[in-house]
Amino acid sequence: MAVPQNRVTRSRRNMRRAHDALVAGNPNECTNCGELKRPHHVCPSCGHYADREVVAQANEIELDDDAA
Repeated sequence: MAVPQNRVTRSRRNMRRAHDALVAGNPNECTNCGELKRPHHVCPSCGHYADREVVAQANEIELDDDAA
């Protein structure tokens, strides 16, 4: 069974945990619609990425009656 050979002090334990804190997100504004989005991701509200439409929105697609 694994047993630590030396005791880890509170100071050393807490120094190891110094980088474990959660960081808040860094949202950017979409250049097309102005909504907040994650950097380097497609905008979820309008489907644009880098000033071009990547994902067509469902309300913009025309479906035939047979397809729906």
